[in-house]
Amino acid sequence: MTRDSDFSDFVAARRTHLRRVAYACCGDWHRAEDLVQTALVKLYVAWPRLHRDGREEAYVRQIIVRADIDERRRPWRRELPSPHATDGSLDAAAPAALDLGERSALFEALQELPGQQRKVVVLRHWLGLSVAETAAELGIGEGTVKSHSSRGLAALQRTLTPPD
Repeated sequence: MTRDSDFSDFVAARRTHLRRVAYACCGDWHRAEDLVQTALVKLYVAWPRLHRDGREEAYVRQIIVRADIDERRRPWRRELPSPHATDGSLDAAAPAALDLGERSALFEALQELPGQQRKVVVLRHWLGLSVAETAAELGIGEGTVKSHSSRGLAALQRTLTPPD
């Protein structure tokens, strides 16, 4: 197979999953699509080296997380969008493992977490990365991953557990 066909096969197989990862990190389907596109452009450049080593998936995840961090640092991202700014048409495109109400509640609860906690929870508990892998992808210490994970899960539990 050629470089382009190998890359196209990878994108066809993993794009939906990568888009969900990006959405979990940023909380907006449109931004998630932009993050995935940025990640795939960078992956294409590094494809021969990464494909040979089998590190494509980790590389793309790392780019998604870092690109989201870079975007959030930009001054115009500090403005809050209107809740009526999007029509939500892309929201329905993601297949659900949970029913719609549970999925919506989970994503809303994830968006209430601080950015770093959200990224740690997504990488550790949704994607199943180890503490060391999560620390490496986010460029933080393993102890920081553990504390963010603990605090994030506790906050999610408080938010998602119905009162007695």
